Amino acid sequence: MATPGGLRERKKEATRRALHDAAMRLTAEHGLDDVTVDAIADAADVSRRTFSNYFGGKEEALLYGAERWMRSLLDAFTSRPADEPSWAALRAALGTLPEPCGEPQWAAQARLARKHPSLRARLLAHYVDFERALATLIAEREDLPDGSVRPRVLAGAFMTALRIAALDDRPLPRSTDEALTEMARRFR
Repeated sequence: MATPGGLRERKKEATRRALHDAAMRLTAEHGLDDVTVDAIADAADVSRRTFSNYFGGKEEALLYGAERWMRSLLDAFTSRPADEPSWAALRAALGTLPEPCGEPQWAAQARLARKHPSLRARLLAHYVDFERALATLIAEREDLPDGSVRPRVLAGAFMTALRIAALDDRPLPRSTDEALTEMARRFR
């Protein structure tokens, strides 16, 4: 997940990552309720104002890795061959990416989201945005008109499989593969 752009963009990305890493580390050490935005900013060696330039709150900072991974998945899906069926392209795109923001970190985020309504709400908002963007890309790929049901169902099924896998206690690649395989089976 390389950061394109010039020096300025790379510095901004480094700051976002530092804030995200600090948020994850402090939350793991102290729990979400005992971590403040000021503490995250201090740990990343930036000001509170700088934090606010990048994130709207500690929940956003915590979930930045997942958001970034999801954007990379959209890019990988877009780069798949045009004649590849959408579901196959989604699975293949997923296989080209590193584990989402580090498998232990992904699992930690999922556990935190289960415990904290504010984080769960933010994570679900990310999922909804990603699902909507994915449905748009599927519609374009399959040359379907806006509002078609198929792209929304495919995107929803894919995201549901990822959510199920993220909440599983088994290794993420195994649970993701199993959830996606089951989702692709016909329901009767």
